[in-house]
Amino acid sequence: METENLGILAGMLIPTAFFAMVFGIVYLGTRQRLAMIERGMDPRSHKPHPAPYRNLTWGLLLIGAGLGMFLAYLLSHTGLKGDDDNAFFLYVALVAIFGGLGLFTSYRIEKKEVLDKNPQYFEQ
Repeated sequence: METENLGILAGMLIPTAFFAMVFGIVYLGTRQRLAMIERGMDPRSHKPHPAPYRNLTWGLLLIGAGLGMFLAYLLSHTGLKGDDDNAFFLYVALVAIFGGLGLFTSYRIEKKEVLDKNPQYFEQ
């Protein structure tokens, strides 16, 4: 595809995608409010529940991703000299692995805190 055709395509797709995103957000919000009214709830009094461990989750995710990038940097500059094609996949893999380990660690900490406060929470 030629570059001028890509510019025309982008000029049409970006505003269309933006409109669809805004329309979807408004539409889903309206449906949520209507569903609350059908169930006898007052949509104005509904407040989202706080997420007490959100900062912990994000912090551990970013620490894990940073560790993965650092390890990938060390490996690509010491062990994989001259092989730039595999360096990209090394970065992606290690960021995903260490980011996932950060999220798993966050889950384990949250679960331990909840079980300490309320032992019958996970029992059925």
